[in-house]
Amino acid sequence: MGSLQQDRTEPDIARVQRRTLVVLGGGVALAGLGVTVGITAGGLLARDVAGTDAASGLGQTAGVLGAAVLAVPLARISDSAGRRAGLAVGYGISVLGAVVTVAAAAASSLALLLVGLFLFGASTACGLQSRYAAADLASPERRGRDLSLVVWATTLGSVVGPNLASPGAVVGESLGLPALGGVFVVSAVVFAVVAAGFVLLLRPDPLLLARRLGGGSSGPRPRRATGAALRAVWAAPQGPVGLVAVVVAHSVMVGVMVMTPVHMGHAGGDADGVLRLVGLVISVHVAGMYLFSPVVGLLADRVGAPAVVGLGGFLLLSAAAVAGTAGPADPAQLAIGLLLLGLGWSCGLVAGSALVTASVGPDLRPTAQGGTDLLMGLGAALAGVIGGPLLAWGGFGLVTAVSAVLVVPLAVVLLTTPRRQRSR
Repeated sequence: MGSLQQDRTEPDIARVQRRTLVVLGGGVALAGLGVTVGITAGGLLARDVAGTDAASGLGQTAGVLGAAVLAVPLARISDSAGRRAGLAVGYGISVLGAVVTVAAAAASSLALLLVGLFLFGASTACGLQSRYAAADLASPERRGRDLSLVVWATTLGSVVGPNLASPGAVVGESLGLPALGGVFVVSAVVFAVVAAGFVLLLRPDPLLLARRLGGGSSGPRPRRATGAALRAVWAAPQGPVGLVAVVVAHSVMVGVMVMTPVHMGHAGGDADGVLRLVGLVISVHVAGMYLFSPVVGLLADRVGAPAVVGLGGFLLLSAAAVAGTAGPADPAQLAIGLLLLGLGWSCGLVAGSALVTASVGPDLRPTAQGGTDLLMGLGAALAGVIGGPLLAWGGFGLVTAVSAVLVVPLAVVLLTTPRRQRSR
């Protein structure tokens, strides 16, 4: 009787998982348009509102910090009410953030702008949670494939999104708003559609269904569980490599990427033309981040995740050298540098995340992954904070040089890993 019941249940779960992947993939692809168009314009808008390059990094930092901080309450909502609730609330907060950002642009208020961009960061946190949602009902042998489908969906929206900055500026001008503020009108509409889509279509909720089937735990979470999980990762032989790789790769990527549009803005000329070139360069960068992620994962399986982490560190250093020597009116060299930056980020994030996951048992994995993402976001926020002053003091070359120095801790951990393994 149990076997018959299992036979009846498995096809239903497979059907629900296929539907879940379609809904998640479509939502993430559409949301990517709003996320990356905001990334393209956020630093430029902060510079225009504040009137100084030193403030340009604050806008992107607010968004990165928002993604890190808001991920915690959004995860709690998902934990108690399901993925549908967590994602819908997150994208709802993103709509509010985009609206506040538009109001800040109209009022030329830096303080209000930072609040809006902080709330806007919820969209990035939702993108990460969407990948986890793809694995809730996935069978173990298909979990990686299902996750990669959502990553590819992210690629579609993220590559196209930056090129909507120029049309978004036209929308803003037609509404009587500052050009860059109009970009966030596009984001607000996109996030509202995605939130509504998840509420209506993400049924049954994958996390709640997985728990009913015995695929997860709904028990109370102990206090300070994140710290304990991170200590367990650090105690594992290769755990430090994974943890440092994720934090360093994301910090270097954000530190260089968010200052690139501001650097290109110094080329002068037609503002609309500059926005188009910025959108093209960021699109190339995002393609490097996401487009080859399945290949990176396969390479980590074949040659080992630590080797891929080392490759990522080399690519990050190469990106700093190539981009850091490019002038503001050299979009081709900047595009090459940011392509390498995206590839280095992909290697560090994918291989590092695999090492973090392998460092602890199943009971600690979700908490360890969440703690890693929090550290990753805080590191990126710090990189964004110092990026603006560095650009004002020493130019884009100083930004990329400091970013290259951040790779040193990763090299140290990589070199000491064989010794840790022998000692254990």
